[in-house]
Amino acid sequence: MNFYSLFKFLIGFILAILLLAGASAASVLYFAAKLTKMPEKPIFTNEKPVAQKVSTSSSETTNKNLSNELDPGAYRAIVVEPIGLILRDTPSRNANRIGGVSYQEKVIVLEESSDKRWQKVRVDDGSNRTGWVSGGNTEKLE
Repeated sequence: MNFYSLFKFLIGFILAILLLAGASAASVLYFAAKLTKMPEKPIFTNEKPVAQKVSTSSSETTNKNLSNELDPGAYRAIVVEPIGLILRDTPSRNANRIGGVSYQEKVIVLEESSDKRWQKVRVDDGSNRTGWVSGGNTEKLE
């Protein structure tokens, strides 16, 4: 066996190993990308739907939304917390979660707690979602 034959064998062997390694890495990345996607949450028949606070005077609220009038002391704001906010039914960390508000979503701040740690908001998208969020995570719109 001469030197040229040995050289061809080594080059072929190295190229085969590189090809196998590249194909393996590509398949691992492909399947990792497929497995990291979260599946849709299943809805079971015995599952309770998320409670949403509904105002007792819905026609009054609808009229206010249509005329763009706000209650005294209320103001429009935008959510500045990058991960969004959790809507709760009372101003407490232990309160029930009744929904959420996304980043950069517009809300109407209805009132604030006495210690300014909580704000009662209504989401300004016509859905009439109302609840308490952690204070200091909204920015007043002018």
